[in-house]
Amino acid sequence: MIPCLVLRRGELPSAVRRTLASALLAVDLVLASLPWAAAQASPAEAAPGADLASVRDFLLANHPELHALQFEAEAADARIGPAGAMPNPMLGVRLDGIDAQRPNPLPGKVDFTTYSVRQTFPLWGKRELARGIAGREADAIRDERSAVLLERLAQAESSYVRYWHADAALKVVDRQIDLLGSIETVARERYALGLAVQQDAIRAQVLRTRMQSERIERIATREEAMARLNAGLGRPVDAVLTPPVGTPVIAVPVDARDSGLAILRRRSHPMLRAGSTRAAAADDALALQRRQYLPDLTVSAGLIQQGNRLDGYELMLEVEIPLQRSVLREREREASLRRDAAHARAEQSLNTLEAQFGETWARWTSARARQRLYRDTLLPQTEANFASALASYRVGEVDFGTLLEAAEAWQGAELSRLDALRDELTNAADLRALIGSTP
Repeated sequence: MIPCLVLRRGELPSAVRRTLASALLAVDLVLASLPWAAAQASPAEAAPGADLASVRDFLLANHPELHALQFEAEAADARIGPAGAMPNPMLGVRLDGIDAQRPNPLPGKVDFTTYSVRQTFPLWGKRELARGIAGREADAIRDERSAVLLERLAQAESSYVRYWHADAALKVVDRQIDLLGSIETVARERYALGLAVQQDAIRAQVLRTRMQSERIERIATREEAMARLNAGLGRPVDAVLTPPVGTPVIAVPVDARDSGLAILRRRSHPMLRAGSTRAAAADDALALQRRQYLPDLTVSAGLIQQGNRLDGYELMLEVEIPLQRSVLREREREASLRRDAAHARAEQSLNTLEAQFGETWARWTSARARQRLYRDTLLPQTEANFASALASYRVGEVDFGTLLEAAEAWQGAELSRLDALRDELTNAADLRALIGSTP
């Protein structure tokens, strides 16, 4: 047996206890510094929705469509090198003089055996053209990804603005319900003093009930906006969103419509660049097809074996004869039509973007003007009108209907301002995407 020493609690010397405590503390510190421990201790990543920056960052990092387009762009880059590569060589073995009576296909049992290597050399710049076409296609795919990114950013920003608007409008409705409750209290006080009829309080209750019904609709609108925003970010529709903080700001990078049209006509938008690049690729494809009339050169070199000894060498040059002229003409016609279609499509893309920019600019300027009118003029007027009506109603100078109309006008002006600001921001997001500007 191995002897062991058992010490009861309190029997360890104080120096030993201090040493053990220090060792355990060191172990805890080492474990806490491990990556897995830090990952477990760190809080979960915050959900997007607090502001526009969180929505943009999540979209850029997690949207599956953008990942797919990036993979396609990388795949297109991988096609550039092989597009201009040499064809694979051919290795051949030819057996001549096989005995008809006693056939034996072994090289030493026939009259002659030829070992040859055959390589085709594309001439007239065909390889360079093929490589250039592949490169232009890769550039076009990258530009198309950038165009889709602009579109998805604009959609996500517009969805976020609607999400913010639904939340802000719901708060206005809640304030209006509270305001009607206060008005009802005033009406009850005046009724108790014999200064007003009971119908005033009942009318306030009816209007308050109607606003509660509108509140239910506003909640449904907010849930719909949340589902649309999640879908635009590539998330499940029921994923959690952070409540919006503050009013979003989306600046338009041009101060006049003509400035935006001038940017478009410089073809800086990635969709226009993609169209121009594809048109240039179609030009190269037509040039490549026309060079198919010119033959390529095939070189073959070989060794001739007779019996078990090397007897000589073989060298052969081959040139393809393009006799199928009708086939070549139809292929050239196809390439020419594809080129014309690519150029027409590129031109139409510019016309479409210009038309969309003009329409969106008109909607944006209208919404901006309405929002400023509501904010600077109508809202202060209706607020002052309500305050005056409430003071006059307390002293019996106006009837209860006038007070309710003033309250509805005041809160309705705030909702109209929010609607105009929503339209201004969504159209600003569309304008920025149309001229190819990123935040």
